[in-house]
Amino acid sequence: MIESAQDRLKGTCIRALKLTKYKLRTQNMPSFVRGVYGTSLAIQSADSGRLRSPSNFALMPDAFIEETEDWEDESGEPEAPTEQAERMRIRADKGQELLRIDKFLMTRIEGATRNKVQQALEEGNITVNGTTVKANYKVRPGDEIIVLETRRPDLSEIIPEQLPLNIKYEDDAVIVVNKPAGLVVHPGCGNYRGTLVNGLAWYLQQHEGPEATLPRVGLVHRIDKDTSGLLLIAKTEQAMMKLAAQFKAHTVHRRYVALVWGDMEAEEGRIESHIGRHQRFRKIFAAYPDGEHGKEAITDYRVLERFGYVSLVELQLKTGRTHQIRVHMQSIGHPLFGDRTYGGDRIVKGTVFSKYKQFVENTLALIPRQALHAKELGFVHPETGEKMCFKSELPEDIEAAIERWRSYTKGLVLKTE
Repeated sequence: MIESAQDRLKGTCIRALKLTKYKLRTQNMPSFVRGVYGTSLAIQSADSGRLRSPSNFALMPDAFIEETEDWEDESGEPEAPTEQAERMRIRADKGQELLRIDKFLMTRIEGATRNKVQQALEEGNITVNGTTVKANYKVRPGDEIIVLETRRPDLSEIIPEQLPLNIKYEDDAVIVVNKPAGLVVHPGCGNYRGTLVNGLAWYLQQHEGPEATLPRVGLVHRIDKDTSGLLLIAKTEQAMMKLAAQFKAHTVHRRYVALVWGDMEAEEGRIESHIGRHQRFRKIFAAYPDGEHGKEAITDYRVLERFGYVSLVELQLKTGRTHQIRVHMQSIGHPLFGDRTYGGDRIVKGTVFSKYKQFVENTLALIPRQALHAKELGFVHPETGEKMCFKSELPEDIEAAIERWRSYTKGLVLKTE
């Protein structure tokens, strides 16, 4: 069983790499149709060239569609643990009239709506002649259009592994885990062992018997590989559905603490924009204030402490988009301290003096990841209806970075007095 699971996931990675010959730079799931596991189950009909859906197709709950964040790969970038495959290839006829691509595909894909086609275009799951295009692109004679589909590996063959898990709370319906930084949540290409889900599988087998499993591995939300903090897992199908509904309704309390570059102008505020994949660099995300791409994202913040060139802030998510806090803070000029992906792993604010440069480099060495911690998690228990709230102390690396900045700031004050 272990060998077959490893071989299957390795094969998934190899097949995904082969797609690079088409220069397909997207990683997201297509949005025409979604199955119960977040998988597009559409099938191309050989005789008609149209995309058909199987008769037993069931829609994934809206709560998952809205709130599910992208998975993380081994490098910490958002990459689904999936096999991405070409699902449909269309060559426009020589006599093709100029027609918007969303309207063109609606006539070629059975059951597709304009909204779903536009979403797939936005996520980069449709390419024309090897490049992504916008919904207003007009199909021309001879254009080659490729529609992508992403398939998740078989979740029934998760390899149980004994891993140290910091379980804050557990009952028959839910588990609350305090995830350390560096731990990937779910198996995927390059990290099919040593993930949180592998550890949970072993834990359940030890405590509830060898047949114990989690529904869809119980994940109703995720946090990034290099973000530490509280994560909620459902143990039953009923609990999963009820918790997902709370995420959908934005009633789950999620409070984060982060160390960010710069002296925040306001004591508190709200950041509102749309967040979607970067239009050029498809593995990262970007904020779109005018809402022309992505989905609505809202983050509230409050300054806890100021250290001159950096600030300690508290952030509360009102929505749950991929890399939401990291993207929002970068968009207002305050990237997270240590965030390699969004420009926080170098000096953003401060002086040009060599001593300051050395101080920053030494502090970054203490926390080689984004200084972000999921500190509080609150929800209504899916069975009892009781309001539950959990808190997690800041990990040692973030505490160490804060203390260094606090001491540095005090030193500057003493020198000026």
